[in-house]
Amino acid sequence: MTKTVLVSGASVAGPSAAFWLHHHGYSVTVVEAAPALRPGGQAVDFRGEQMKLIDAMGLTEELRKYETAMGDQLLLNAEGKPIVTVPSSFASGELEILRGDLARILYDRTRDYTEYVFGDRVTSLTETADGVEVTFRHGAPRRFDLVVGADGVHSGVRTAAFGAEARFRKDLGYHVAAFSAPNHLGLDHSGLIFNEPGRGAMVYSGRDGDTVTVILYFRGDPRGYGRPDPERQKEIVADVFAGASWEMQRLLSALDDAPDLYFDTIGQISLDTWSKGRVVLLGDAAWCAGPGGSGTGLAMMGAQILAGELAAADGDHVAAFEKYEQRLRKPAHLGHKNGAGSGGFLVPENEKKLRSRNRMYRMLTGPVFSKVFDYMSTRAANAVQYREYTGKVAG
Repeated sequence: MTKTVLVSGASVAGPSAAFWLHHHGYSVTVVEAAPALRPGGQAVDFRGEQMKLIDAMGLTEELRKYETAMGDQLLLNAEGKPIVTVPSSFASGELEILRGDLARILYDRTRDYTEYVFGDRVTSLTETADGVEVTFRHGAPRRFDLVVGADGVHSGVRTAAFGAEARFRKDLGYHVAAFSAPNHLGLDHSGLIFNEPGRGAMVYSGRDGDTVTVILYFRGDPRGYGRPDPERQKEIVADVFAGASWEMQRLLSALDDAPDLYFDTIGQISLDTWSKGRVVLLGDAAWCAGPGGSGTGLAMMGAQILAGELAAADGDHVAAFEKYEQRLRKPAHLGHKNGAGSGGFLVPENEKKLRSRNRMYRMLTGPVFSKVFDYMSTRAANAVQYREYTGKVAG
């Protein structure tokens, strides 16, 4: 009988796992806490070896239809005047797409052979001799051969199998909020970067010229804000950016009606092992690195490796999980190194550090250092070489 796998999380890592697990002969159920796919979200990009993965999944043509096709971005000074042009390759890679569009494409590609359950979540996991007994907040208990936690930095599977999030999470002292707003700035496949000490914004418009994506980074309560409800999230953002100059107040006026507000503390997840018995973690649930950590591409690579190693081991999950970790530990560590310093770059805490950061932008985008940056960003994307796996798990 075909082995059954429960995957928790229907953003990017989860449907990617469903794609590759099905490819190797598994029957997959994906459970997602949200009532439906989440729209919008930040842009994610792919480079180098990650493009080989996209090609292997047969997604390149479809993703190209929805890519942001971003051009240059302008770094602004305190008066809102451009001081540095940031070329598209700096942030957008070879292919860039909104996370919501990517999630929808992956869902559409996998839904015919994957059971998707929205509006529910895992509440407990009990391993038996031949499987995992799973209970859910709403649905009836079920048994699966394996469980994959691809449910992000606040993973419920990780909590159920490994323990409380606080044991594995390191906050970096920064916060992020993102939402859609009307494009009153007239941006056309372009973006703007604005900072004041302790707070900043990236505003860009890609495929949809009527709207912009607003990403706010800021230093807030060093203890974090917990997981506030949406109304409290809006209050926090309004308080932090009260009095901010440039176009910030007009952008923030769209916050009340934004359908896609995202709000969280920026942190990293570190575990000594990503598996426990028949339960394994994938993507941010296992190794969240924070901004600049190549998270989406590495999660999708991880899904292909996880499923491929299971097939190569003919379903021996112990051997497969070990090889899966062996291939991904170093790349995940590199992502952590890149992500650890991102907060200070995105949100300089005082005027002196802001000026220093702006000088760094000038150097990185200059004719000499731009080549160094391209090498570094491609090196991170190429930390995992794409490798084809053949075969199906024995029934």
